[in-house]
Amino acid sequence: MESPLDTDHVRGTLHHPKSSNGEAILLTHGAGSNANSPLLTALAGDFAAAGYLVLRYDLPFRFGASKGPLNEAAQARDRAGIRAAIEAVRPMIPGRIIAGGHSYGGRQTAMTAAENPGIADALLLLSYPLHPPEKPQQLRTAFFPDLRTPSLFVHGVRDPFGTVDELTAAMRLIPARTELLSIERAAHDLKPAAKRSGDILEALKKLLG
Repeated sequence: MESPLDTDHVRGTLHHPKSSNGEAILLTHGAGSNANSPLLTALAGDFAAAGYLVLRYDLPFRFGASKGPLNEAAQARDRAGIRAAIEAVRPMIPGRIIAGGHSYGGRQTAMTAAENPGIADALLLLSYPLHPPEKPQQLRTAFFPDLRTPSLFVHGVRDPFGTVDELTAAMRLIPARTELLSIERAAHDLKPAAKRSGDILEALKKLLG
């Protein structure tokens, strides 16, 4: 069953499990998409079927239908929106919260966790944008040493925003447990992962022990 979640700070869709395991997964989108992306919609349905309460939600920049580059102020507002989404879901479940996102949404979620230790129990980072395409020197890892939340990276082997080897090396900067699930034949859109929900959940369980 689905229901809307619409407040001053959070806008999204809740996927309610028929039989809850007491845990929640939050999913948000990349800079060129929204919460209704096929990847997030498919994963949300499968995760709910597996017992998780799932929220897929829009970042605040989407409230104004922005399509341009996001400056630092806009990114800070998006991180505030991520905090608000986690705080909205926290009272709904007795167990752990896994905060996740695709590309830009995953990066901002990870930055939020680094800035707010303990806000989430784990991270699900889909197609983490390690660097801009063809600019491997511009790494987006400055906060990795401050990230102390267990993190699962799900990454396509054809992703131009970072190779699997580059990501593996970068993950060593994180002083928390990390796992990497590589997706064959997948680019940055990570389309094949829409059918890999079972593997993602197994990797999350391994990450969390």
